[in-house]
Amino acid sequence: MSTVETSPTTAVPNWINGKPVAATSGRKGPVTNPATGEIIAEAGFACIEDVDCAVAAAKAAFPEWRSTSLSRRVEVMFRLRNLLLENRNRLAQVISLENGKTIADALGEVARGLEIVEFACGVSNLLKGGYTEQASQGVDVYQIRQPLGVVAGITPFNFPVMVPLWMLANAIACGNSFVLKPSEKVPSASILLAELAKEAGVPDGVLNLVQGDKVAVTRLLEHPDIRAVSFVGSTPVARHIYETATRNGKRVQALGGAKNHMLVLPDADISMAADAAVSAGYGAAGERCMAISIVVAVGDIADSLVAAIRERVARIKVGPASEPANQMGPLISREHRDRVATYLDAAVAEGATLSVDGRLDPATHADGFFLKPSLIDNAKPGMSCYEKEIFGPILSVVRVATYAEAIRLINDNPYGNGTAIFTQNGGAARQFQFDVEVGMVGINVPIPVPVSYYSFGGWKSSLFGDLHMYGPEGVQFYTRSKVVTSRWPDPGGSKVDLGFPQVR
Repeated sequence: MSTVETSPTTAVPNWINGKPVAATSGRKGPVTNPATGEIIAEAGFACIEDVDCAVAAAKAAFPEWRSTSLSRRVEVMFRLRNLLLENRNRLAQVISLENGKTIADALGEVARGLEIVEFACGVSNLLKGGYTEQASQGVDVYQIRQPLGVVAGITPFNFPVMVPLWMLANAIACGNSFVLKPSEKVPSASILLAELAKEAGVPDGVLNLVQGDKVAVTRLLEHPDIRAVSFVGSTPVARHIYETATRNGKRVQALGGAKNHMLVLPDADISMAADAAVSAGYGAAGERCMAISIVVAVGDIADSLVAAIRERVARIKVGPASEPANQMGPLISREHRDRVATYLDAAVAEGATLSVDGRLDPATHADGFFLKPSLIDNAKPGMSCYEKEIFGPILSVVRVATYAEAIRLINDNPYGNGTAIFTQNGGAARQFQFDVEVGMVGINVPIPVPVSYYSFGGWKSSLFGDLHMYGPEGVQFYTRSKVVTSRWPDPGGSKVDLGFPQVR
């Protein structure tokens, strides 16, 4: 059983050197069940000294873990994969309790995290270097990849299991030690992950975590022993993470926000497109960076498409995950729910049409942070519903006359995370993937999150750094290359040569 007790009297601890450790700052933050508004636990907030202890444990554990054979590290990853699979229902329950998403959605999150662990089980093949014999007379040159040392991950509230696994699986498999700072809104899943990692054979100190807020984040960004930082969150924070950490000499991958467009051409299958728009727009209450938030309808398909979306929205069951029939849960907090709702009035004031108003009767789920799906029609660039990352269950429809207008709209957007096109025309789809300036593209696939053996990440203001998350680029991020030039000559043939080395 987990050592985490979700009650207001027990603060969710840090995890340092293989065991739970209470924060010493005396500061705590409430952990709320978004479906009821009830405070179910507290997270103890790490102080600078707590972070330093976690980093020190990671630094001390690194040399032995780095020298551990690849086959042994892979064996640990295999055991972790099996334990995650065996405990997927426990993980889903913890996710649902603190995040609010349905059990089915939470199980899907665990499954996508598992894929990354399975990828890490094959890391031996990805750590192979290259070898060139006889690059010069009697000289061989080869390249090897080595771990960085202590690396850190800072993760968001919307995927408390999947995103940490995106980071820690590859980082640890590559031979690094890892310090995780999860969202203080959803702290318990990270402790369960740490317990499972220990059971799998991850040595004490190789995986540590610190609960907390900006104090812990700032210390991680400044700590001289942290070599690299991975982050997923909003664009303003991603930019701050990138600028601060790089200023302190660290390698950084900081994934920011999104405003994902779904382009629907006149020849598209309306039912398929409407199903996709509703699934991608309202799944997880819209609280995911790959959610479709803008549907771009080209030509005369717009009326039929809006009608089909409206019809589907009316059937979505919203409520707590404790009722299995519900398809969408609450938002993460009351403040966030209320902020999201303000975009509906703003849209009308700015000239859009509120096709579906999802604001609930106050008497319905009054204590939970619920907002039913909303649909805005006739949105345009410049409106707040178009420009801002809402991160909630609001889908906006923009009507355009031509493909050229649609592609210009998408490419002019400052974000470049994910996009999709719905069409039955292969030539149009191929042209779209060529034209669009976005990092992840779906063709009749609304949420194009790559499988584990490709890498996840956007362009423009959706990514700060050069390397994407997980997959081959994830392995590259958590390692650095070393080139060795070797000669084993006859000692009698050695001589002084002050010239620059040449191979000819």
